[in-house]
Amino acid sequence: MNQKLRLFIFVLGTFLCIISNSAWAHTIKGRVTDGQTGAPLVGASVMILGTSEGTTTNAAGVFVIHRDDEKLKLHVSFIGYETLEIEAQNDKFIEISLKPTNLELGEITIMANPENPLQTLSQTDIHLRPAQSSQEILKAVSGLVIAQHAGGGKAEQIFLRGFDIDHGTDIRISADGIPVNMVSHAHGQGYADLHFIIPELIDNVEFEKGTYEVSEGNLATAGFVRFHTKKALDQNFIKLESGKFNTLRTVAGVGFSSHERRENLFFATEFMNSEGYVESSQNFNRLNLLGKYTRIIDEKNYVEAQFSTFRSRWDASGQIPERAVRSGQISRLGAIDDTEGGNTGRTNANLTFIRNLENGATLENQLFFVNYDFELYSNFTFFLENPEMGDQIRQKEKRSIYGYRTRYQNTKDWKNNILLKTEIGGDWRTDYIQNNELSSTQNRQTTLERLAFGDVQETNAGIFAKIGIEKGKFSGDIGLRGDYFQFEYVDFLQTNYQTLSENQLLLSPKMNLNYDFSPQIRAYFKTGMGFHSNDSRVVTAQTGEKILPRAYGFDIGGIFKPTQRLLVHLAGWYLFSEQEFVYVGDAGIVEPSGESQRLGIDLSARWQLSKGFFADFDVNWTQPKALNEPEDADFIPLAPTLTSSGGFSFQLKNGLNGSFRYRYLDDRPANETNSMVAEGWFLADLVLNYTKPRYEIGLTIENLFDTEWKEAQFDTESRLANETESVSEIHYTPGTPFFPKARLTYFF
Repeated sequence: MNQKLRLFIFVLGTFLCIISNSAWAHTIKGRVTDGQTGAPLVGASVMILGTSEGTTTNAAGVFVIHRDDEKLKLHVSFIGYETLEIEAQNDKFIEISLKPTNLELGEITIMANPENPLQTLSQTDIHLRPAQSSQEILKAVSGLVIAQHAGGGKAEQIFLRGFDIDHGTDIRISADGIPVNMVSHAHGQGYADLHFIIPELIDNVEFEKGTYEVSEGNLATAGFVRFHTKKALDQNFIKLESGKFNTLRTVAGVGFSSHERRENLFFATEFMNSEGYVESSQNFNRLNLLGKYTRIIDEKNYVEAQFSTFRSRWDASGQIPERAVRSGQISRLGAIDDTEGGNTGRTNANLTFIRNLENGATLENQLFFVNYDFELYSNFTFFLENPEMGDQIRQKEKRSIYGYRTRYQNTKDWKNNILLKTEIGGDWRTDYIQNNELSSTQNRQTTLERLAFGDVQETNAGIFAKIGIEKGKFSGDIGLRGDYFQFEYVDFLQTNYQTLSENQLLLSPKMNLNYDFSPQIRAYFKTGMGFHSNDSRVVTAQTGEKILPRAYGFDIGGIFKPTQRLLVHLAGWYLFSEQEFVYVGDAGIVEPSGESQRLGIDLSARWQLSKGFFADFDVNWTQPKALNEPEDADFIPLAPTLTSSGGFSFQLKNGLNGSFRYRYLDDRPANETNSMVAEGWFLADLVLNYTKPRYEIGLTIENLFDTEWKEAQFDTESRLANETESVSEIHYTPGTPFFPKARLTYFF
């Protein structure tokens, strides 16, 4: 084992032993649960009434406050639930139950400890946004844009903070603690497909932009997103949704609860089928199955087990060249090669155990297993490389992922009313990838030539430690993360068998500082180092060069509440990357490039106009730039420079609820010289629901104004069958036209 890694583990273990043996004189302990299901509420705010002191509940819904007072009055709140004031006694465990209700911005205060509500999406946010898959929930993250370009079954392309992230190269995504990103993937590094999550089961979504969270490691450069599914169903349901383009979607969930045993078990399934809006039917279908069990064993122990499986198949028309549409050869909904498409599947098994220790600390352990397969057929250049057979390619793989996560958290009343918070943890995953393949094919049936073919084994072990303090209006933390990588690749195209292997250790420091001028104003500064790993095949081919390129960033900003019902977040930020991932259009792959930098401004606002009426607004400006390049060739292809989203939503007592929302993406360079431009767009969506205790009737309209827009766009060199010379120009997939869908949900 690397000497630096051994030293880091020794220091971390010593520190863990010291703090785990610490004990406090008195504590206020309790659990916050959902009043309907009895399931624990994660991230609920528990504050000492009339002060800025408090904490949030952990993954088991438990909170601990260290105070010597015999009795305290607590202010307990959670987004989408009623607020309670309750009296608690020292050294006595209390159970607190919150009832679901509409969000009230007036009840949110800005203090050092509670989570930032602008970085959490609640069930209400998700319910009032149009979504056919959990992938589309990503659009609710401030400044994040997605684009689909392969028939609905392929993971969407992601844009955030001036990054063309492709399918996940610079954003870390997880679901219930299980990594979504696929490293050394056949289609692209960090490939993140969220279609295995049923949207109706999402409880909340956490996100943060930047490189500042010590518990998030590989790929968390532009930021991270954590999806959390429900721990219990508040009611059983059956949903039927039907829409244009022969779209049919059904979802059902059935749960069993025992308040006496404090356990919940539920099962859910989703099936979707659609021909799609293009001229060649997409024949898209998706099937999801999930089962989840949770139990509060006693005051100290909580267990959660989950199993899910997912399958999807689709056909696709692919990207089309502008010249073919201009000439009338095809329509904007037509295709040059409609034999594209693919299939994929994923099965997850997950077991989580949380124990509340005697000294008020919490220890969380999680084991997970993922079985995954993927097969994709694409044709980006048509007849450029092979004028007779065409340029179709197949990308394919099968993989198994074994993983483990652990986290220890504790808080100590150090001295002079200074709270000392410690967090120590680790994570490990090993990916076994069989037959990772890139081949030239014809008509999805004939293999013409294998271009890359082999087995990959990649292991990432990470450990981290964070120390935080809280004193009055000031809070902050410093952290250090260590990641060890082992890359192995067996190239089946070589005549002699050989396992190529490389390894590397990387340390990533982080720091976060907050100062609360008042319960309405918080200023903060964040800085840290992140990284993204390279594909194992790239790492071993380059004999270990640029295995883990670093990213250095900082944010400075504030959260303001100028009125009781207006919440504003303003931030300026900078990020330097040692290596940029750039899309290569004629190969359909992402390759590492040189250094880059980005600076930008983010502005978000949430305004409660009156009881039940809300407005929100996000605008994000970024200046991305490739370094060490000529001034007229330093643009980063497809990197967004200006995005905005927002809308209006309402929830009335008579059961009417809904939203009107917009999304905007400005024009952006399509290549390094900006000689080609990817056109921007402005889109609007509408959601209307009528909700009663036993049923809900709903209507969703995507692209309300029927805008003709280009969704995914690339500067690609291609040649058509009737051409003698190739042409480099914009190739694109047409965006969704006017798309109404009606639904009926029955609750029982």
